[in-house]
Amino acid sequence: MSNTFSVKGNYVNIKTKAIHEAQVFIEDGKIAFVEIYGGENKALPYILPGFIDSHVHIESSMLAPSEFARLAVVHGTVATVSDPHEIANVCGMKGVEFMIENGRGVKFKFNFGAPSCVPATVFETAGASLDSDDVEQLLQKPEIKYLSEMMNFPGVLMGDDEVIKKIAAAKKLNKPVDGHAPGLRGEDAKKYIEAGISTDHECFTKEEALDKLQYGMKIIIREGSAARNFEALIDLLNDYPNDIMFCSDDKHPDSLAEGHINKLCERAVAKGIDVFNVLLAACVNPVEHYKLDIGLLNKGDAADFVVVKDLTSFDVLQTYINGELAAENGITKLPSIPVKPINNFSIDVISESDVKIETGSFTLIDGKIPVIEALNGQLITNKILVEPTIVNNEPAGNVENDILKIVVVNRYGKAPVAKAFIKNIGLKQGAIASSVAHDSHNIVAVGCDDKSLTKAINLIIEAKGGVSCVDDAGNEKIVALPVAGLMSMDDGYTVAADYTEIDKMAKALGSGLSAPFMTLSFMALLVIPHIKLSDKGLFNGDTFSFF
Repeated sequence: MSNTFSVKGNYVNIKTKAIHEAQVFIEDGKIAFVEIYGGENKALPYILPGFIDSHVHIESSMLAPSEFARLAVVHGTVATVSDPHEIANVCGMKGVEFMIENGRGVKFKFNFGAPSCVPATVFETAGASLDSDDVEQLLQKPEIKYLSEMMNFPGVLMGDDEVIKKIAAAKKLNKPVDGHAPGLRGEDAKKYIEAGISTDHECFTKEEALDKLQYGMKIIIREGSAARNFEALIDLLNDYPNDIMFCSDDKHPDSLAEGHINKLCERAVAKGIDVFNVLLAACVNPVEHYKLDIGLLNKGDAADFVVVKDLTSFDVLQTYINGELAAENGITKLPSIPVKPINNFSIDVISESDVKIETGSFTLIDGKIPVIEALNGQLITNKILVEPTIVNNEPAGNVENDILKIVVVNRYGKAPVAKAFIKNIGLKQGAIASSVAHDSHNIVAVGCDDKSLTKAINLIIEAKGGVSCVDDAGNEKIVALPVAGLMSMDDGYTVAADYTEIDKMAKALGSGLSAPFMTLSFMALLVIPHIKLSDKGLFNGDTFSFF
């Protein structure tokens, strides 16, 4: 028996830049036909293709794919281009297979990539490794649509054999290759793109994006929970409407509960960007670039579409995927399914002595020590030199000057704790810690004293993953993440509420960062300049060396 129904409203034809009062007829999950009645009727809602997040690490939402989908459909998102790089660095091939299998449990269009950089670098300890044979095996799966972000741009430029084999495997199967090359300009950018890299979501200036656009690269404008490049790049959309997409990259659960790609559409239109160009970036360009099986409201397409109140607020009234109602009036219709945990966590609790810094541990530069300077809303950091504070003959933090101790604990086996100092986290007491620590997801923590640091870290070790916060009064919170130390087993709205509370606690301790835990999670990300801390030590991203 066929399943036939219709939806009436303003039918938005993005390619022809036309809006008509119409009725869209759906039969057996596909667009049967569209009956046009006349011009735009502003009293009616608007029918659009569904929104697509063009680059996202689902794991950063702290939700399993099925729970991510339940929250995302409420905001009109019907699909993602998802890089399972995070769980692959923890659990390898089994981690990627977990994401695919869990995602199958809901009516949502996940389009996973084959992680290209596992481990991301040789300068940190990861839980797994994927070589070119593994990557080719993944690329042969129908669920794998592309080669995920090629972060090893030095390897591309130098012709590294394993890197070139991975790119060649994607080309052989006619699957796109995503890029990751922050700050790369000029001839190096040209060479990187000519190797077959088709996109970049890491541009943080308009000039950098223009440099890459001129060589044929597509730019994905990122607005996540930590890295936010929308304001710097959005003006490019009117000039390059076919070469721009939107993404979140890393989005925490509280932020996902509030909005998704629909919010970028609202902001773009408010800034005067042509609405049809906005919808190209949000709905059409990802489908065409990645060759996705997602409908665009044409006859015979899969009935993947949204009904929105208007083309200014983009408030979502209904979301349909394959002709099935996935969300309506802010309520998800997708079921919550059981999550089977997978993990890789092999350490015991630590002691305060493990996080102490010995005198002489740092290379002095003109009598000063290198310090990581975190930047709100950015993944890049600055390298600054600071005169060390000595307490009891040991280098120590200086809370008054916002210089705090940062440590990274190897979660895959017993090893010395890496230690350094960081500025701009802003804590006045206590500590925060996270096993979400890009890219190898060891435990990263920042604190005002060794007791608090140790306590925050041990909360995570005991839970086999999570984000934690402790204060001087003995109060503590943890959001447990037992799935690879990255994701919760709880429903998405519970995780969002719990995360909101721990985020508030971190800010109450003094952090002025918009997303303290998200920023913390990137302080071990060595592939983003200029200075980071891995489990192996303080890393100088400008020279690819340790201090």
